[in-house]
Amino acid sequence: MTPAPVIIAVDGRSGAGKTTLAVELAARLRQHHKVSLFHLEDIYPGWNGLMPGIERYVGTVLKPLSEGMAAEWTSWDWDKHYDGGLNVTLPAEIVIVEGVGAAADAARPMLDAVVWVEASGDERRRRALTRDGSTYEPYWDSWAAQEDEWLSSDQVISAADIRVQNLADGSAPDDVLRTLMYLPSVASILSPELSARRGLQLRSERLDATPDAELLFASLYGKSTNAVWLDSSNASAVAGRSQAAARSRFSILADDGGTFGQSALHRSGTTQVTAGSASVSTSGPFFRWLDSVWGRRAVRAPRGYDGQFTLGWLGYLGYELKRETGGNDVPSHTPDAALLFAGRAVVVDHREQTVWLLALEAPDAEEWLRAARTAVEASVSPAAGLAVSFNPGPAGLEFVSRDSATDYKRKIADSQHQISEGNSYEICLTTTLEAPAGGLDPWASYLALRRRNPAPFASYLRFGELVVASTSPERFLRIMSDGGMRAEPIKGTRGRSTDASEDAALRHDLETSLKDRAENIMIVDLLRNDLSHFAIPGSVTVSRLCAIESYATVHQMVSTIDAHLRPGAPRAEALAAAFPAGSMTGAPKISTMDILDQLESGPRGIYSGAIGYFSLNAATDLAVVIRTLVVNPDGNGGRTLSLGVGGAITADSVADDEYEEIRTKAYGVLSTLGADFPG
Repeated sequence: MTPAPVIIAVDGRSGAGKTTLAVELAARLRQHHKVSLFHLEDIYPGWNGLMPGIERYVGTVLKPLSEGMAAEWTSWDWDKHYDGGLNVTLPAEIVIVEGVGAAADAARPMLDAVVWVEASGDERRRRALTRDGSTYEPYWDSWAAQEDEWLSSDQVISAADIRVQNLADGSAPDDVLRTLMYLPSVASILSPELSARRGLQLRSERLDATPDAELLFASLYGKSTNAVWLDSSNASAVAGRSQAAARSRFSILADDGGTFGQSALHRSGTTQVTAGSASVSTSGPFFRWLDSVWGRRAVRAPRGYDGQFTLGWLGYLGYELKRETGGNDVPSHTPDAALLFAGRAVVVDHREQTVWLLALEAPDAEEWLRAARTAVEASVSPAAGLAVSFNPGPAGLEFVSRDSATDYKRKIADSQHQISEGNSYEICLTTTLEAPAGGLDPWASYLALRRRNPAPFASYLRFGELVVASTSPERFLRIMSDGGMRAEPIKGTRGRSTDASEDAALRHDLETSLKDRAENIMIVDLLRNDLSHFAIPGSVTVSRLCAIESYATVHQMVSTIDAHLRPGAPRAEALAAAFPAGSMTGAPKISTMDILDQLESGPRGIYSGAIGYFSLNAATDLAVVIRTLVVNPDGNGGRTLSLGVGGAITADSVADDEYEEIRTKAYGVLSTLGADFPG
């Protein structure tokens, strides 16, 4: 008897393409493993034998194979319509079983992975009859009825680990193999495939060009279902080598297309990864999943390239991931995290006025580099600077607030009561403004926002119908490839004035405000503690304390905390130790998050989370999700537009002033949309 094999079932309705997929998958796995392949169509006892066939398969084939023994089974003679000869299927390192019922309820306890293959009914019939000809046609309806009866009582589809929308274009086997690597039940045996995946080669091209990023993104990714633009939209206003210019030096444009493209959505403990036509779901904490796909140096940066992003994952982490870092479990209306893996991307270096094209070596890399080069050249044409008109929709937008002015001020009083009781020092109280999105164009809205409110960490994210348009000025956390860490919290805000002397007075008022300095310093202390968990002892420093930075619509107070990651420390855990940003919770963090859950009347969702990248050289750079619009499907065929706003409450807070502060923070976004603060 040999050791028990890893058994993978490829199931689905007739004509979905299971057989071809299983054969091609077996061929790929045979490069590193011994593989046995069993087809259920060899054992069904006739055209009315689906359920008896499943019973035969489970008892005479699957059970012995799962125990590492040879399976002896009787085939069906389709010409004589009777039992045929005796056959033997030998166990192997990996066994693939395919056919309708391969993952039936009685089989699943003996399976390590279930792949469910899907295709439209018309397409399935066409494929099946093309394959089997006229012999199948008289039995198509009766066989389909048996499938319907079986599926009505068997939860095989919902139990599948991997679901494949089989386009019959040859992509499914590679897509399934990529998703199989995410399953803990089979990952260990696929270590050769995983090693091959990590042996990545990075191709690059440097172009001397200053493209119009709007046109470039629209040209390359305007039709992509999932795409990300990390947009240093204020780069032209902070030229030089200042710290502000360094934050705004690079912009990144990417989607999840090409050989290596993938996307990941996490909701309440389940991560779904989609690679082309295949999707796999795994259970477990998000940060544990992140640790499995990021944090190790897989590629080297190109010579002469100063950026930290060398391809990898881009997207957002929502605030409700706090359930994994000491907070309560609060369900969100949006995914708790949405990321795409970019195996190719465009990086704009605003300081050097160059463009870097980055692509992992793959069969389609050369074609993409050529197309990207053409797009860059086209985006620097004289027409590139044409303004894009913005129309918020024929009826405008009317926001409503989760909290009325009276409610919000009452919650301020409740926050101060918690502070007086010693349960917190500072509580970052937030609320949410919402409006029906109607005919709003998210892309045009973002273009208007980036012009009116340029910011170092602006971003535009599209994950299907979910769109995020952010003009965030605040860095949450940067971890460089060499382990350098930096957090730059913002606490303290004043609106701008068009009158120069009044604007200077507003800036001075913020600079000298004891209350704002106290808020900022408390968050600095919190972040020093957060970074210290995984930092080299003695490396945590505050290089800038309560500095004032001015943006298009606000002055803000910013501090900088630096540290250096301990060698070998898990980077995903170092990120988790600091998440969510202390500037969005208050201090101490865990007890204050609990208070906020009691005070706030619902989830924050993407707001208060983080947006950025997780690079293949183990670097990350994440912004705090503030000044951010979210367009999300409402589940009834419509869309909801939301904007989160908030401020830090201390014992010295004045309710009217705090309420005016959230109006100030919302103004830059709402005014761009032609909307007013509700109430």
